[in-house]
Amino acid sequence: MKIKETPGRIVFKIINTIILVLLAFACLVPLWHVLMASISDPTYVTQHSGLILWPLHGEGHPVTLMGYQLVLNNNSLIRGYGNTIFYVVAGCILCIVFSSLAAYCMSRRKTIWMKYLIILLTFTMFFNGGLIPTYMVNKYLGIVNTRWVIIAMGLISIFNIIIIRTAFLSLPASLEESAQLDGAGHLTILFKIVLPLTKATIAVIALFYAVGKWNEYLTSAIYLTNRKLYPLQIILREILIESSGTNEFQVSQEMGGMDLYKKLIQYSTIIFATLPILCIYPFVQKYFVKGVMIGSIKG
Repeated sequence: MKIKETPGRIVFKIINTIILVLLAFACLVPLWHVLMASISDPTYVTQHSGLILWPLHGEGHPVTLMGYQLVLNNNSLIRGYGNTIFYVVAGCILCIVFSSLAAYCMSRRKTIWMKYLIILLTFTMFFNGGLIPTYMVNKYLGIVNTRWVIIAMGLISIFNIIIIRTAFLSLPASLEESAQLDGAGHLTILFKIVLPLTKATIAVIALFYAVGKWNEYLTSAIYLTNRKLYPLQIILREILIESSGTNEFQVSQEMGGMDLYKKLIQYSTIIFATLPILCIYPFVQKYFVKGVMIGSIKG
């Protein structure tokens, strides 16, 4: 049915469009500024204090990719990049598996006491033991200063489980009943019927976890002391501190000791760290709205 375009609706559309354009502009301009600064001549970047909307260069000072070259030649950054990719990929796989198993159990319609179990799990969304008890538990388990502590922290989210459970409940019960009549077990039903039919929701949960784990800093700062295990965000922090003038870290020596290129390295590293998420998001975005809406239809 076609909706009648009233004057009020037209005004709403205009205002809504203006607001969305301003929000998009506010999000894109900082990224564009960093991108243009990363390929500008370092002399001009150091002297310039405003917004950079195009590469800064002049006679004898051409556009340069030296910042990216220095980044790619830095062992700490490459190692941190590899660690972060490992944490994201391994964590995403385990997060989807464990969250789906928990959501499948919670979506059983005839399970006794399920209502009270959901209330108990929901309680943990708002109250937890705190930082020190969590650290003590991880230390007792022997995973402090290991890769597993980064993967395990935040692996199971009750919020994600509830969203996946709601998606599972939206499927017709007759699908599972038919599969059970054909001799399918619970794992077969979950991995061959339920998950393929709710892939939009699963993609959204994977995106949530991947973005959160890619940008995670605090967990690594608390639980890791071995530099070989540092993710990319810790290395970025070191570069930012080094570029501010402190001597706490020796990043500039690893980069070649070029003070002139500190700003350029900083901008290039930000683009270097953001690029994977920018490349992956367009392929997952088509599932985003659909997956979130599924979780809002039925509770």
